[in-house]
Amino acid sequence: MMRSKGTGNVAVERIQELILAEGLTPGDPMPTESALCEQLAISRSSVREAMRTLASLDIVEVRHGHGTFVGQLSLSPLVDGLLFRARMDDGNDLRALREVVELRIAIDLSVADQLVELYRDSSNPDLEELVEQMRELASAGRPFPDADAAFHTALFSRLDNGLLRQLAQAFWEIHTVAVPLLQVPPAEDILDTVDAHQAMLSALEDGDAEAYRAAVIEHYRPLGRVLDAAASVEGPA
Repeated sequence: MMRSKGTGNVAVERIQELILAEGLTPGDPMPTESALCEQLAISRSSVREAMRTLASLDIVEVRHGHGTFVGQLSLSPLVDGLLFRARMDDGNDLRALREVVELRIAIDLSVADQLVELYRDSSNPDLEELVEQMRELASAGRPFPDADAAFHTALFSRLDNGLLRQLAQAFWEIHTVAVPLLQVPPAEDILDTVDAHQAMLSALEDGDAEAYRAAVIEHYRPLGRVLDAAASVEGPA
């Protein structure tokens, strides 16, 4: 015999269906708690439990003193969950961070042909400026996560696939938070990463997908060497 769904799950599903049926979008106000109870024929306690669940998934946003609104539907829950996993995997050959880096590489490589078509024969002074910011900071021995993140966000901003852009941003956030969290030392050859950013941009502007893919691999190579070194120090899990 199939088990019936709990009242909390039923309420979550009914509220989600209401959002879809009403055509609500991120930022739109949600019906009041009383209205939801009446419209969906569920108890006030079930509505409150469901709202807590939906808020944790960024499907709704509770603004104290203002009401409840449709959330931004971001991938923040994914980021939080994978960061927690990274903390649990600490000392286990940095496996979680390695997996995130592998996913970032896969995403960057997968969009090579699309990006080439978007950037071919173009000029991108904003991206050039970000590369120069990275170079100045790296030359001074300083990290450059903000400029790096801005470069990748801007690079992907022309893609039509919004979910892909969100995934790329989510894995970037996990990466940048996990590196200090797991006490991964900075790469000594970090200037190679800066050069790789320039090579990525130049390849796209030249319409050369293979050169872009090669630059992506070079972009992650310094971090890969650091992770290999850290793993050799830790030894087998």
